[in-house]
Amino acid sequence: MSTNTGAIAGSPPVATPGWVERIVRSPGRFCIATLLITVLGLALDSQTGLGGQVLLAACTWFFLAVAFVYLTPMERAQTSVVVVVATCAEIIGSVIWGVYVYRLGNLPLFVPPGHGLVYLTGLRFSQLPLFVARPRLLVNGAIAAVAIWALLGLAALGRTDLAGAVGAAVLILFLLRGRMPTVYAGVFFAVAFLEIYGTAVGTWTWQEYIPGIGVPDGNPPSGAASGYVFFDIAALALAPGLLNGWRRLTGSAR
Repeated sequence: MSTNTGAIAGSPPVATPGWVERIVRSPGRFCIATLLITVLGLALDSQTGLGGQVLLAACTWFFLAVAFVYLTPMERAQTSVVVVVATCAEIIGSVIWGVYVYRLGNLPLFVPPGHGLVYLTGLRFSQLPLFVARPRLLVNGAIAAVAIWALLGLAALGRTDLAGAVGAAVLILFLLRGRMPTVYAGVFFAVAFLEIYGTAVGTWTWQEYIPGIGVPDGNPPSGAASGYVFFDIAALALAPGLLNGWRRLTGSAR
């Protein structure tokens, strides 16, 4: 009797994942990739006009489309919900209300797919082996970070950040009692970096006072990530129904 424990003769070879697939499916690699894309993309945006923004938008949609190929069906559905809901929030918050304004006074076309990449970055960050093994480390770290940021915004930063403190309190509540606190925490860290860097290079600027109500706001506000929590909640709540509807419509398991 043979004791060979290798591959069975005649069995199909197991495909080795390509480098793009390894990046998308590896939490650490994906976070590094989106970090580099964000830094480079926003730096280029700060030096270009409307035509350059359109090119950056095409690149961002391309990056998201490539990632979609290797996501699970549920991740695709969740990310799609985030893109739609976040874009609606952008139209209301920036274009209509003017709580924050983009550099050229428009809504850059790279913003909708950017929201999808931010969500996926936060999701992958929460999937890092360290945080899978110690989820409270991630959640407690996010609670501490947003609380310190809110206190500094009220007492020590250049602008009083009362609106941010309110948003930070909402975020902490969801981190303590929410359905998926590790995802919320991962998204918080992704958004915190994005907001600090994006405002530093001038891609967008938060108004000193919220228009219409006069509440002082930071640039960026400490509670900016609280809005993303609602995007996450929408994604987690609506994605299963969206995915089931798609499967019934197409007869596909994907």
